[in-house]
Amino acid sequence: MNIKEIKELLQLIDKSNLTEFKLETDDVKLTIRTKDYHERKSTTYIQSAPESMPIAPAMAMAAPAPAEKAAPKAEEPTVEYLEIRSPIVGTFYRAPAPDKPQFVKVGDHVNKGDVVCIVEAMKLFNDIESEVSGKIVKVMVDDASPVEYDQVLFLVDPNG
Repeated sequence: MNIKEIKELLQLIDKSNLTEFKLETDDVKLTIRTKDYHERKSTTYIQSAPESMPIAPAMAMAAPAPAEKAAPKAEEPTVEYLEIRSPIVGTFYRAPAPDKPQFVKVGDHVNKGDVVCIVEAMKLFNDIESEVSGKIVKVMVDDASPVEYDQVLFLVDPNG
């Protein structure tokens, strides 16, 4: 699936009454959802873009994040933090807009399925949902910074 085909698909979905569209093939997994989010007009969100999938293995091996995670374990051996990782390559945003509050801050409790940030990819804003429940103990990425596929975004204490 190429960019032109994705753009045509987005236009068709935008003109329809669909709220969610999923496409899975051998090499592409694509989920498109539309919804109104914080007074924003209906926007299309892509959870997994096929362009990032071929790049994923190389970037996942290059990520130094696990080495950084070792320090908290040494200080608190009984606590093992869970990670919220980026499912796509893009630009990380902690808030839905510059004048809006951040989705989560250190110390906030999140539940599985809660939106914790946005990653912008190809001019599309992708809600990143937590796959774990617990207390945010560290934000690993600066706001408006580029992120790689599978990069750690947040550390979560499951006991918090």
